[in-house]
This record gives sequence, C-alpha cells and structure tokens, in this order.
Amino acid sequence: MGFKKKDNQIYYNPIRRAVLNHQMIQPGDKVAVGMSGGKDSTSLLYFLDMIKKQERLGFSFDIVPISLDMAFDMDIQPLTAFVESLGYSLDVVPTNIAKVVFDIREERSPCSLCAKLRRGILYNRAKELGCNKVALGHHLDDAVETYFMNFLFHGKMASFEPISYLTKTNITLIRPLLYLQEKEIIRMVKREALPVIFNPCPVDKKTKREEVKQLIAGLSDSYPDIREKFVMGMEQGTIEDFWTKSMSKKED
Repeated sequence: MGFKKKDNQIYYNPIRRAVLNHQMIQPGDKVAVGMSGGKDSTSLLYFLDMIKKQERLGFSFDIVPISLDMAFDMDIQPLTAFVESLGYSLDVVPTNIAKVVFDIREERSPCSLCAKLRRGILYNRAKELGCNKVALGHHLDDAVETYFMNFLFHGKMASFEPISYLTKTNITLIRPLLYLQEKEIIRMVKREALPVIFNPCPVDKKTKREEVKQLIAGLSDSYPDIREKFVMGMEQGTIEDFWTKSMSKKED
C-alpha cells in the first residue's frame, strides 16, 4: 500500500477537516469501524489506520473493526486478511438479519428494517467491546443522496448529521468520510487493490437510493460543483433561509 504526494490534498486533508470541524474523534477515543465488506467501509478503515499511525490528528485513539455476519453466503476471508494486515483483528458478529428481513417478515421494502437491525447490533457490540464511538463509511455522495431522498419522498430538507449521540447505547456515531466524493474512494480502492466483497443482497442496486444516485449523476453533468455547493448549503445555511409558520420576515 503506497502513499502518493496528492493524497493529502484529495483524501487526508478532507478527512482531517471533517473530523476536526465536527469534533468526531477526541484523544483516547476507542472507535469501532463498521465493516460491511464494501468499498466505503474498507476505505474508511484504510484511511483511519493511516491517520492513526501517522498521528495526523495530533493525538492517539484506538480502532476496533467490527463486521456483521448477515447470514448471506459471503466469503469474508479477503476482508479478514486485509484487517489483519493492518494489525487488527476483525470482530465478526453472527446475526440472522437476512432470515428475519426476507424469510420471516418478507419485507417488500427491506432496506429500512435491515439498516435498523444492523445498526442496533453494531452499536451494542461496539459498547460490549468498550468503544465509545462508531465510525461509518458514509461519504459526500451518500449525504447528497439522503438529502434528495428526504426531499422527494418525505418533503423534508435534511440529510444525516456528521456526528450523532445515541442515548440508548451511550455511543457517538461519526462519519469521517463526509467530505470525500465516491469517485475518489473508488479511485483509491482500485489503486491500492483494497478488498471489496460482493454484496449478495437480492435488492442491491434495485432501490430508490439507486434511482436518486442516477438523478444526481445527471445533475452533476450540468452542475459539476453540485456536491461542493451541497456542503456549503448544509454548513452555512440558517433557519432564516426556510419558511416558518406564524412568522413574518421583513423585506428591504
């Protein structure tokens, strides 16, 4: 695994900025990294490991990789070997999520229930292992897609938060890849030959999120800076920019 001169500008500076801007990681934190086997979570571990070992935050923290066995037929050996090559041990948690979602509940729109079950098990396992934070591999494109999904399907102008405190488990959820575009992650995965496990989920690439992804791809052809403008709007926008009930605003 190599380090290129432009990696600071493209990868590590944006990750460091996201972490510091939103105070995602503090000295002495024990951070669980949710490992699905996909490109995003694998990249997340790769980047956080480099940041930790090179002390790019100016302090030390611990990393605990966790993967959920969804009861699909998946060969996670490449993922296990990758995690061990970085000096960690992959904690694999057995679950029956696939059976519950597809066989018992026979969900027509299974993604919401699946995500809820996965998150609950991941957070509880992280707590059992002494972690106070859980890092997920959501990137900038995920944030933009979530915003458009909320707007189109729920009439809500919001995306997920960079950092969230979960009162039930006393765990803080963080998203260190928030400022990275998906295309940059794909580029790094190919360059460094990071392992990506095939997703056997029967609804993979057949969801509303996939439709929104294609919508945003089309918009970005005409407006190449749509993702940067999204970050600007989310971080600089104020409540005054929205319509509010029972309130009048003065106009010049």
